[in-house]
Amino acid sequence: MSTQKAQRYDVVVIGGGHNGLTAAAYLARAGHSVCVLERREQIGGAAMSEELYPGFTYSTCSYVASLLRPEIMRTLDLPSHGLQIIPYEGSLNVLGDGRSLASYPDHDRNRREIAKFSHRDAEAYDRYGLEIMRQCRFIRPMLLMTPPDPTSLSIGDLKDLMKLGGMFADLGEQRLHDTLRFWLTSCGDFLDEYFESDVVKGHLAGSSIIGTALGPYSPGSAYVLLHHYMGEVDGTIGAWGYARGGMGAISKALGSAARSFGAEIRTDAEVETVIVRHGRAIGVALANGEEVHGRTILSNQDFRRITTRMKWSEPLPEDVVKQGRDYKIRGSSGKLNIALDGLPRFTGVEAHGTPSLNGDIHYSPSLEYIEKAYDDWKYGMWSRRPYVDVVVPTLIDPTMAPDGKHFMSVFVQYVPPTLHDGPWTPEKRDAFGETVIDLLEQMAPGIRNMILHKQVRSPWDIENEVGLSEGNIFQGELTMDQLMFNRPVPGMAQYRGPIPGFYMCGSSNHPGGGVMGAPGHNAARELMADLAGGKV
Repeated sequence: MSTQKAQRYDVVVIGGGHNGLTAAAYLARAGHSVCVLERREQIGGAAMSEELYPGFTYSTCSYVASLLRPEIMRTLDLPSHGLQIIPYEGSLNVLGDGRSLASYPDHDRNRREIAKFSHRDAEAYDRYGLEIMRQCRFIRPMLLMTPPDPTSLSIGDLKDLMKLGGMFADLGEQRLHDTLRFWLTSCGDFLDEYFESDVVKGHLAGSSIIGTALGPYSPGSAYVLLHHYMGEVDGTIGAWGYARGGMGAISKALGSAARSFGAEIRTDAEVETVIVRHGRAIGVALANGEEVHGRTILSNQDFRRITTRMKWSEPLPEDVVKQGRDYKIRGSSGKLNIALDGLPRFTGVEAHGTPSLNGDIHYSPSLEYIEKAYDDWKYGMWSRRPYVDVVVPTLIDPTMAPDGKHFMSVFVQYVPPTLHDGPWTPEKRDAFGETVIDLLEQMAPGIRNMILHKQVRSPWDIENEVGLSEGNIFQGELTMDQLMFNRPVPGMAQYRGPIPGFYMCGSSNHPGGGVMGAPGHNAARELMADLAGGKV
């Protein structure tokens, strides 16, 4: 370690992902000295834009925006730092046999589209949508709260527990029963209560399995479905959109906001060791030997990486290390980023001006299809017939590609972090990519010949490039045993880490993953309270 005098800050943030940047901005805004240390050459983590092919901007990992909390956008005034979210309308299920099912914001048009497959389902859709919105309205206020500790006898925790209990009590007996059942049931069972058409259920089920190692009939997958409905764009609940210029625009705006409040952000600054003195975190040592000290350390990393991969100058307690090893990550996703010579023509879509093309385009003919894709993952194989979630943001954001060209993002379920026949190799990654291209060719014949360049990312690539253990985009499963006061583990759910002076703000913490910024916001609030109260 360096013998030079270390720089000292109130808060040293490990990792320049969007949650670390959010926390840094709030802390600097409150007058604290903050230094963000990012291992890579640019900030953003999973929310990053890169030019990997001349003239094309790729959203290399995360690819759509909705979950970023509007409270954060307003407080940090992110639009003044260049952030623009362009909403898109609808989605499209391309079945590859000449049929398709589109979703539209127009109520009557949406009903007519569903009625192509089932008149009964067209009537049921309003009831389904109402139940989803009820669940969203109930849980959204919890996103920016610190989970109360049910084992604590502190006044603050007891008050928060009473408040939380009051929220449940206000639901009434029947609504309480419905809510608890919803959180614990599978997406498939939930959809079966409303719909009869395989195509309609397959169309709606995709959000329940994206980023998670659950199948549509796995208990808890209904909550994952809800998690993807909790965002908003321009005040429209459940809407999605694109960050103009790619997802890195969100990180760029957050970084600009943090700097405007006085935060220092350093790239190419890999943290190698957390420096601990007498059981308290007091700083970090970089890979180049430099030390950076702080009254507190705040990590944007996932809980497993913090406890089992991070070096500590004094070892963590063995029970904490075991908790990190046991923390359920289970990566399940892959990604293709593609530069196209033109706009592909999808089967079953008559007019290419349809707004449903502007949103997510997936291949999901039934719940059974998705469940079979999940079966392959369980046996250590990428899905031979995968679920894909495709977006072409250049349809409404022409800044991401040259005129007449398009960028396509393809998110893939299911892809295991370790294969049954050994680790990932370049040859296996290429074979996985070809599996996905084969399916895209079925959805849009001729697309293979339009590909100018493609980036194929397995969970291994995502972990080693972005730092997400097993390539899990949520930094841990969003199952009931890992939510609220159980996230990441009991006793560490209030953003305070395994030793004094060490805090956590990544998506391993409540309320979980997605580009929402809530863990960073909440962690900053708790850390500021401790700084103000002289607890650190």
